Amino acid sequence: MAPFSISEIKKKIEDFPKKNLIHLPTPLQKLENLSQELGGPEIYMKRDDLTGLAFGGNKSRKLEFIIQDVLSKKADAIITWASLQSNWCLQTAAAARKFGIKPILLLFKTYDLPEEYDGNLLLDYILDADVIIKEAEKGKAVRIGDILDMVEAVEDEVKELGHTPYVAPIGGSMVGGSMEKPLGAISYVNAFVELLEQAGKQGLEINYVIHSSGSGGTQGGLAVGAKALKEDMKVLGISVSEDKESYGKEVLTIAQDTVKALNLDLAVEKEDIIIFDEYIKEGYGILNKEVSDALRLVAIKEGIFLDPVYTGKAMAALIDLVKKGYFKKEDKIVFFHTGGTPALFPNKQHLVNFLKK
Repeated sequence: MAPFSISEIKKKIEDFPKKNLIHLPTPLQKLENLSQELGGPEIYMKRDDLTGLAFGGNKSRKLEFIIQDVLSKKADAIITWASLQSNWCLQTAAAARKFGIKPILLLFKTYDLPEEYDGNLLLDYILDADVIIKEAEKGKAVRIGDILDMVEAVEDEVKELGHTPYVAPIGGSMVGGSMEKPLGAISYVNAFVELLEQAGKQGLEINYVIHSSGSGGTQGGLAVGAKALKEDMKVLGISVSEDKESYGKEVLTIAQDTVKALNLDLAVEKEDIIIFDEYIKEGYGILNKEVSDALRLVAIKEGIFLDPVYTGKAMAALIDLVKKGYFKKEDKIVFFHTGGTPALFPNKQHLVNFLKK
């Protein structure tokens, strides 16, 4: 028996106010054709790409809680950072503009794409976000320890201009900056509750949840949800950047902070955080043949587009794990589509080149 009931967890989450930004619940649909193509298990998709804010994505769930925190702290500007084609930064800019908050984005060139107005960068421009583009180590996601001085300098400059800034950590995941609670992860405990309620209505017993894992908030929240409500369900994170040892510690910290914030009598341990890092391949945001083929397969079979940085990598991993016999044929798997599809367009030439091979 699970340690908590759904109603108990929902009540805990209600202690954290949020702004309504998105359409919930997002659909849970069976991928009939893909499941048949792979010969089992049954694959379902949680469509968090259809949240409705700025092309959708998992980050907009997080921003419902974070924007409320920004407003509660009477900030009128939000500073955050990520890679050049970041879906997190786009979603943050869109949510901020909706509530009259000035978005300031530090975008890092972590992969070899031109600084042209395309994909998420074009949308950032349309939103009139303040964009600062910097060089960074290729194939690695940016961590706050590497850019702390830069973030603080921008924060000081914004204050000098008479604004009250809110510093939002990348992905809304790790506690830090102006975010004192793991609000992004709490939103994904809520998403896990939503998933269980939908599965219950469909008579679906889920064995695995699989998703792309980047800054840790989504996985941390889902892991807490599983531990609290469905211990026999495994949450599998496909790392898009960091090795599972160092990254696993970050996710575990986020999960444990989430347990503490929700005041749960629960222990999330190292073994509850399952991460695959062998699909990072050439590095963060660097497209390869396996990801390109996974993008095409899901598009052809289901009419659904994935993104080349996160969900494409996670789907390539899922396909490979099925082929290797990691799952039983009767297993039921939910794949979280976390959005990010505008990044397809700046990657167009790489995609075409791989798909022609």
